[in-house]
Amino acid sequence: MSALDRLKKSFGWLPVGRVPDISATELNVRLAGNNPVQIVDVRSGAEWRRSHIPGAVSVPIHALKDRLSFLPLDAQQPIIAICLSAHRSIPAVRLLQAQGFENAVQLKGGMLAWWSQHYPTERASW
Repeated sequence: MSALDRLKKSFGWLPVGRVPDISATELNVRLAGNNPVQIVDVRSGAEWRRSHIPGAVSVPIHALKDRLSFLPLDAQQPIIAICLSAHRSIPAVRLLQAQGFENAVQLKGGMLAWWSQHYPTERASW
């Protein structure tokens, strides 16, 4: 096991290394079709309230571990972790995978990639 792998195992929150990802275009196609996906947005609450992908659940990365068991997530369905630039979503994907969400991936490029394609977003209504 490499030094980086040992660090990732000990400190799953490290935002370095690679995790599986999905492009903004592929996610948009999946959301428009009949393939259910679950979206966990790990940005801050303020970031999520300003603009998020419709249907996303907001759980800031620092709270994900404690709140994960309370989220209505299906471990058998794909789950997409999203942050601003695909930095915070790396440890989110690792945590999700460690908790049995084998189909967890991150949005490649994060919300920056989503916005650059002008895909649908919404604002919190509260």
